[in-house]
Amino acid sequence: MVTTAAAWTPLELREVSVPNRVWLSPMCQYSTDGSGVPTDWHLGHYISRAVGGAGLVMVECTAIAPEMRTTGRDLGLWSDDQVPGHARLVDAIHSVGAVAAVQLGAAGRKSSHDVPWENRGQRSAVPPERGGWQPIAPSTIPFADLAVPTEMADADAERVVEQFAAATRRAHAAGYDVVELHGANGYLIHTFLSPLANLRGDRWGGALENRMRFPLEVVAAVRAAWPDGKPLLVRMPAADLLEGGLTTDETTVYASRMAAAGVDMIDLASGVLTHDAPRGDEPLHNARFGPQMRASGALVAASGLITEAAHLEAAVPDLVDAVLVGRAMLRDPYWPLRARGLEPRQSWPVQYHRAF
Repeated sequence: MVTTAAAWTPLELREVSVPNRVWLSPMCQYSTDGSGVPTDWHLGHYISRAVGGAGLVMVECTAIAPEMRTTGRDLGLWSDDQVPGHARLVDAIHSVGAVAAVQLGAAGRKSSHDVPWENRGQRSAVPPERGGWQPIAPSTIPFADLAVPTEMADADAERVVEQFAAATRRAHAAGYDVVELHGANGYLIHTFLSPLANLRGDRWGGALENRMRFPLEVVAAVRAAWPDGKPLLVRMPAADLLEGGLTTDETTVYASRMAAAGVDMIDLASGVLTHDAPRGDEPLHNARFGPQMRASGALVAASGLITEAAHLEAAVPDLVDAVLVGRAMLRDPYWPLRARGLEPRQSWPVQYHRAF
């Protein structure tokens, strides 16, 4: 019988040893002053999850360029000036024994919207006259009520690939142990891959081989910019869950190609290509794709409504190699310690033992 003990065993990723397999999922805080530099809010937020028992703390989606932010308050790694702020964050995460990871992203057509708690959030476009910018994407298909994106030319694709590589080099300079590329949830990489968002007839669109071209060029550039001893993860859709969209047969091929290009772990998501796409409403709905995706040769992680210790028992190791917990850890930074279920003095920091 599988027990929750499996979730608390170390996982080796290249030269990085992660102390357990219960990780913080990247959840955007939208809390910079516009500079893209981590603030005291980020410091308190992330170190508390590290203290709370997450073996790996994944810092939220961090933009590779100003025009690739979702909002004007996103984190960024497009400038060397942002590196010291990230280094401060990495040092804090390391200070309590957790692995520091960062998710790098390009928003594409989901760019230039308000923060979730203002106006209509992700449905509320911020035009240039209000401080926004013009999104770009593989095709001129908007996300919900956001601006119609400009179709990318070859030069745009080449520039974005280099921006991913440059942001990766800055992540290394900041001391991050792990980089994850955000290739799901309707962001730029996902829209190149999906036939519902990529209507191109050139080398970037059409058959799966062409739709994979941009994502795989990003992976190749990032792997070349990232030290050999450090692992590379990609968050990818297991399926679009929409008629005519990505299927699991296609994403299995894609996962194998990414593994061959040097991706060490696939972080599974699903749906969210469009604002009205179906969303999984059961715990482990993404993890259930894990066994199929393991055929790629990469390790597999997943997020998705993981809220109870029993979900860890069901997921690790039968379905996936690690889980990423988002909303449950937003509600309770100490969720992993509670889920582990040990006598508190065996697992909680010594500074807190007087509470028990």
